[in-house]
Amino acid sequence: MSENTRVAVVSIIVEKPGCVDQINGILHAYSGCIIGRMGIPYREKDISIISVVMDAEPDVINQASGKLGRIDGATVKTAYSKS
Repeated sequence: MSENTRVAVVSIIVEKPGCVDQINGILHAYSGCIIGRMGIPYREKDISIISVVMDAEPDVINQASGKLGRIDGATVKTAYSKS
């Protein structure tokens, strides 16, 4: 792993359950960079929340979060470590 990597948390709110296969496909493509993942169904609001922790170069994290953010039915935000 390169010394230029950063740790980031990619937070995904899934508002349309039909987009989960697309999300899982993208996450699978970046599985080598994923440290951990947690999914929480929030049945009262009919949404799911997924937190993905990645350790990768910023460009790779940006690619993954950009692809996820273009999925209709998902809202994505990413927070990066300072180093």
